[in-house]
Amino acid sequence: MDYLKIKNLFSNNGDFALENINLDIQKNEYFVLLGQSGSGKTMLLETIAGLNECSGNIIFKGKDISLVATEKREIGFVYQDFALFPNLSVEENIRFSARYKKIEDAENLFADLIDFLKLDHLLGRDTQDLSGGEKQRVAIARAIFSRPKILLLDEPLSAIDPTFRNTIMKSLKDIHRRYDVITIHVTHNFREASYLADKIAIIIDGKIKQVGDAKDVLNHPANIEVAKFLGFKNIFPTIMLGYESSTKVYSVDPNIIRVSNNKQLQTDYIFEGVVDECMGIVDHYKLFVKVKQYQFFIKILKRDYEGCYADRENVIQIGFDKKDISFI
Repeated sequence: MDYLKIKNLFSNNGDFALENINLDIQKNEYFVLLGQSGSGKTMLLETIAGLNECSGNIIFKGKDISLVATEKREIGFVYQDFALFPNLSVEENIRFSARYKKIEDAENLFADLIDFLKLDHLLGRDTQDLSGGEKQRVAIARAIFSRPKILLLDEPLSAIDPTFRNTIMKSLKDIHRRYDVITIHVTHNFREASYLADKIAIIIDGKIKQVGDAKDVLNHPANIEVAKFLGFKNIFPTIMLGYESSTKVYSVDPNIIRVSNNKQLQTDYIFEGVVDECMGIVDHYKLFVKVKQYQFFIKILKRDYEGCYADRENVIQIGFDKKDISFI
């Protein structure tokens, strides 16, 4: 049985809408919702939390909670802007949920959170005096202290200092097992998603475009729209490779394309092209090569090439192997 199932969910907010959202999330699964700003990520979290009206079903452990009041959904929510109580200290913020509910094994949980998030030296501080990263850690601790069944994280690493981010990422990866919660993590950062996620859903313009195992989604986009969002380059029709279909496309990584100006390439596919531009960037060149009506983007390391193919209109060869192709 799916631990959390979102079925045919619709929600409107002015001119923007979430449309026909369907997600299945299992217990002990770190679920990442990946999308650009304005794609509907935060709105979806808020709808799961009961802050937006919706149609459809939000089913948790077999029970439909779509009409259950927000405060009874047992959800912890960590907003990107922290939403801490400015009139309370760090410790008072973390313990806030104890004011309205009984927290099981509260003192041991509190001590574990303080150690887990390295907050012991901040407990007496005013939250207004904290850095962005410190505020975010306090917000995470406050959410978990309420012992939620579902933890919603809205860009939780956006304000974390880069030197501390890897430590928090490592901790977040085990947070759902450590505290027995379903975790739904919203981000636009591919690195975060790749490291943390068991499963990823891509959301674009309020619609889920692809969902599946993290590695599969990030490496095998379901369509051109997802591929472009994920930063795939060199997306061309497969007829270039000798395939018959004119509707199928493929992509090839700019870093693995080989180049030569002396026709000595030994790759599965070889094309002759004309140099449009070559840009020197620190340790590599960005090379733009026109092959018929298509422009290839290629990265070549400076240490591997004595000079750039800087003269426009130079004719060169480019090549790559079958194993390096991603079909879309």
